[in-house]
Amino acid sequence: MSSLEQPLGLEKLPSLSTIERLNSFRSTSCSPRGVDGGMGECWIEGRSSGSSNSCSEDFEEYRRESFTWSRTQNDISCRSSCLDHSNGRYRIECDSLYLPNHQYDSYGNNGRDIKDIVHKVCKGLPDYVKIVEVGPRDGLQNEKIVVPTAVKVELIRRLVSTGLSVIEATSFVSPKWVPQLADAKDVMKAVKNLEAVKLPVLTPNLKGFEAAVAAGAREVAIFASASEAFSKLNINCSIAESLARYRVVAEAARKLSVPIRGYISCVVGCPDEGAIPPSKVAYVAKELYEMGCYEISLADTIGVGTPGTVLPMLEAVMAFVPVENLAVHFHDTYGQALPNILMSLQMGINVVDSSTAGLGGCPYAKGASGNVATEDVVYMLHGLGIKTNVDLGKLLSAGEYISKHLGRPSGSKTAIALSRFTASA
Repeated sequence: MSSLEQPLGLEKLPSLSTIERLNSFRSTSCSPRGVDGGMGECWIEGRSSGSSNSCSEDFEEYRRESFTWSRTQNDISCRSSCLDHSNGRYRIECDSLYLPNHQYDSYGNNGRDIKDIVHKVCKGLPDYVKIVEVGPRDGLQNEKIVVPTAVKVELIRRLVSTGLSVIEATSFVSPKWVPQLADAKDVMKAVKNLEAVKLPVLTPNLKGFEAAVAAGAREVAIFASASEAFSKLNINCSIAESLARYRVVAEAARKLSVPIRGYISCVVGCPDEGAIPPSKVAYVAKELYEMGCYEISLADTIGVGTPGTVLPMLEAVMAFVPVENLAVHFHDTYGQALPNILMSLQMGINVVDSSTAGLGGCPYAKGASGNVATEDVVYMLHGLGIKTNVDLGKLLSAGEYISKHLGRPSGSKTAIALSRFTASA
């Protein structure tokens, strides 16, 4: 068991003085209050917090606001919002998120008003976020039962139809290590001519790069680790050896004008080494950037990160790599992926990796759950008024398709919630 998975012993419990300090900022001080009308209306009345909480200072003008959301089963049309000056309540009435044609959305009734309010709470959010869909590769690589090539190709086609602009198609690794992706050549042959989408593939070495280019790949990705132990387990070499290997790949790609994306695994924690110092992540990121990676995805491979541990890692990396060249890649093992993404967006990042239906896991990271579900990311971003150019309804359909083939429910909370709503409608 790694240090990250060890339960706290009595000697590690917080002291009373620490608890007293934590109590000075109670979670209930800004919590909503009201009466839940079940499937009907729910009034949520804003509250002022204590003097130690910044929310009262930033949102005094909203402290008496109340929001009501009404649901019906037939359409998504939202009635006009109104401000009742007599009682200071700002009333937003929004019908059900279920549409008759199975198109779902999380936008409020007035995109501009909602976005203005959101930006008062979450500073620095981008107007647009590019989503890199990794389901066909990272999502399926850990499946024990081999998924037929035709199913993989159909999944990619369905994902393209959603409006996703980048879909990681497959990986040119040895079938000995990842049998699930032994059909990489056949997959690329079937999808290489799809339009309006980039289809990068993973290449662990020069041999893999050459095979990918021969199969029609027009973009590749390389992957290093911030953990020595994980690097040796995952790609059978040290961090330094992996970087030397990738410099050769980068030089070959440069000669052919093939763009390279870089990944760094275990940017917060490692199943063997425990917590990873931000400086180690920054070093690997700097090396990848300098060898020519146009974008570097920072991956919390085992999903142990929280905003409190992701923030210093991002700050360390940004000291060497421009924020516009960074992406984030979170697994949802501890349910922290969405808050980590939101915090990353506030730091200036506008590229997020995710996997339809929450597919994923790493064969070399015991206990790691799937990637954050693309459906959940899109639902959150749309609710924040951030554009993705992704059709959530079609995305849900793609996730349902692969989940049915795998014989299990979707790992997306959004998909599960909306499917239950549909079933009860």
